[in-house]
Amino acid sequence: MKQFNITGMSCAACSARVEKAVSSVEGVSSCSVSLLTNSMGVEGTASEAAIIEAVEKAGYGAAIKGGSTAEASRADGLKDTETPKMKRRLIASLAFLIMLMYISMGHTMLGFPLPSFMEGNHVMTALAELILAAIVMVINQKFFINGFKGIIHRSPNMDTLVAIGSGASFIYSTAVLFLMTAAQQKGDGGAVMRYAHGLYFESAAMILTLITVGKLLESVSKGRTTDAIKGLMKLAPKTAVIISDGRETEVPVEQVKKGDFFVIRPGASIPVDGIVVSGDSAVNESALTGESIPVDKSEGSTVSAATVNQSGYLRCEATRVGEDTTLSQIIKMVSDAAATKAPIAKIADKVSGVFVPVVIGIALVTFIVWLIIGKTVGFSLARAISVLVISCPCALGLATPVAIMVGSGVGAKNGLLFKTAVSLEEAGKAQIAALDKTGTITRGEPDVTDIITAEGFTEQELLHIAYSLEKKSEHPLAGAVMRYGEKNEVQAAEVSEFRAVAGNGLTGVMEGSRVTGGNLGFIGKQAEIGDKIAGKAEKLAEEGKTPLFFAKDGAMIGVIAVADVIKAESSEAVRELRNMGLRVVMLTGDNEKTANAIGKQAGVDEVIAGVLPDGKASVIRRLRKKGKVIMVGDGINDAPALTAADMGIAIGAGADVAIDAADVVLMKSSLSDVPAAVRLSRATLRNIHQNLFWAFIYNIIGIPLAAGVYSRIFGWEMNPMFGAAAMSLSSFFVVSNALRLNFFKVHDSSNDRKRKTVYQEADKEASGSVTLKIKGMMCGHCEARMKKALEELTFVDEAVTSHENGTAELSLSGEMDEKAVKKAVTDAGYKYLGIK
Repeated sequence: MKQFNITGMSCAACSARVEKAVSSVEGVSSCSVSLLTNSMGVEGTASEAAIIEAVEKAGYGAAIKGGSTAEASRADGLKDTETPKMKRRLIASLAFLIMLMYISMGHTMLGFPLPSFMEGNHVMTALAELILAAIVMVINQKFFINGFKGIIHRSPNMDTLVAIGSGASFIYSTAVLFLMTAAQQKGDGGAVMRYAHGLYFESAAMILTLITVGKLLESVSKGRTTDAIKGLMKLAPKTAVIISDGRETEVPVEQVKKGDFFVIRPGASIPVDGIVVSGDSAVNESALTGESIPVDKSEGSTVSAATVNQSGYLRCEATRVGEDTTLSQIIKMVSDAAATKAPIAKIADKVSGVFVPVVIGIALVTFIVWLIIGKTVGFSLARAISVLVISCPCALGLATPVAIMVGSGVGAKNGLLFKTAVSLEEAGKAQIAALDKTGTITRGEPDVTDIITAEGFTEQELLHIAYSLEKKSEHPLAGAVMRYGEKNEVQAAEVSEFRAVAGNGLTGVMEGSRVTGGNLGFIGKQAEIGDKIAGKAEKLAEEGKTPLFFAKDGAMIGVIAVADVIKAESSEAVRELRNMGLRVVMLTGDNEKTANAIGKQAGVDEVIAGVLPDGKASVIRRLRKKGKVIMVGDGINDAPALTAADMGIAIGAGADVAIDAADVVLMKSSLSDVPAAVRLSRATLRNIHQNLFWAFIYNIIGIPLAAGVYSRIFGWEMNPMFGAAAMSLSSFFVVSNALRLNFFKVHDSSNDRKRKTVYQEADKEASGSVTLKIKGMMCGHCEARMKKALEELTFVDEAVTSHENGTAELSLSGEMDEKAVKKAVTDAGYKYLGIK
């Protein structure tokens, strides 16, 4: 995606105009303009020159985002250059506005004294007002330049509304001033006084100043929405200590190349991604993962840029530098999420594209209608100006992008990376969560779970023999025994004549005795296993565990059970997903017995076992027929399924190809972050809906009020200055509402709202159906009322009611709670007669 900085945009109509202009360029496949960051992302084969030319023809400025690093490139669009300028404009505007208000209102309404040469000279007073208003207009000339440029390019914007409103006030007042001079020349003092009350110079200046106040507040608030990205950029170290010619040399981080060796002392930030060559330490990775507990690092461990070395001295080899570091990739993901558009934004875009011309039309109609009714030109003009200055396309344009930016930032702080605005919106709409087993629900490597000793042998003897024998094996299950032995400080003995029997087990001589280990069939030929041991082993196998049998000189010693155990947080994560209304399905290539055992521990709704890698994508496509599906996986074999799903979520510790194929990346590799991602998505979408509601309702109520529609009914009229004040606060309100997302707790499940669960047809058949007898239903309305009440029950998938038969046939998605059914029927106003 090519990134550009855009200048001259003031509202959603501007961004819509730029987007339309660039999208029409040959070779552009997609274009997304962000009013929030004044940036544009373009995909396609079109040249940069052609894109910039299209933007300039539309009346705006464009420049390619520069910078040698990912951070520098993105900093171009985030650097706040407008706020300082607006502060200076506002201060200067206020200084002259205060003088203007003193003359126009302070003297006439409050009796403040004027210089002696102005006392009683209304024409001179009006002339002073004109000069002061003109100065304020010159200070805020940007509104007029951008506004009338928009008219010339047939793309009127918010600045156009402000410019027309302020300009009309100034021109009308100037005309009145000429009439005052003519009346004074005739000696008609009464006419001079009447004309003096019809001046709107203070409105012309006040409109510009108040809009500038709103723009300043909006600019400051918009700056806070990008705090997450700015914070990440600040984390990037500026220098690195590399080892060159045997000496430690401090160099700018940009000079570090892949393969260079660098050192990190305690308390220092890690400059680039790398692998530990020597040393032991604990590294704080909270900046990237949101996890506050430091992670132990030793030889062979990976380290990431911007994490902090807390204790030991580490010597590392650089593996990823510049734009390839994990930090740069995170910044890119968050920035791209802000640069793309969520589907819901299309509603506001369509409205914004026609908003300004429609408002200008309404203002013109308002002016004409009030003149026809018989009102004065001044009154009619005031109503039309009020319509212009209260209308706010900015609020519509900012409603979605500010929420997306803040939501993406909150996700980044918590280790949840949404690649696009679409992924942030769509994750919360999921109805089915398909989870890979190995590495997602489970730890991904086997562990010792049970130890059973035969009569006459101790656990220590069994572990001593098993550890010594398995130490020579490279089998994954042997690794589990090795880790357990090392953890319990078991001493290994020398094993001679070692032999691995493929698919069966191991054998060798240890301390003068023949020792063997392996599966039931292999050891059964070497020793008498016994019914007690065999029974326990069979039970372990039913639980999804793999029993390893061990014998010594033909005598059974015991069994060590090994299994890929579920992660500590998996069952709670599944419970939260189900409580949020998602159907949880586990996919695995394991055999059905093992899969069912793990699925039971995790608490999933459905287990699909024996699925080959290419078969996972087929299963996802089948599930999508029932509802929106999110797929969570970590391996290379999960990539097709992640792509096939409506939303792919990759565990951060997984393979790069899985991360590339996913829409969301979980940096902490924790399954509990899946419900957190869904929760954050729902909160962001809810915030967008609130923003759009307030943006629309503001204009729906404000425009008729400004036009004077309510004046005949309630006597309500709006001064143009109050309209400008209302407009200046509308965008600020929308942005401030979006900033509330910063306080959202992604892992707090207390406020989760359950949605209707999607069930497979097979589940309906398994859960069955039941027919209830109900008394009191008299018509179709009664049927609908009863149907709604029953379908609100969590275990009812569908209810078919009949007032003629006095029945309700329920399709159940779980065990029926008859008390809840009776209460639902009674509360709806009918009588429950039991099951038919």
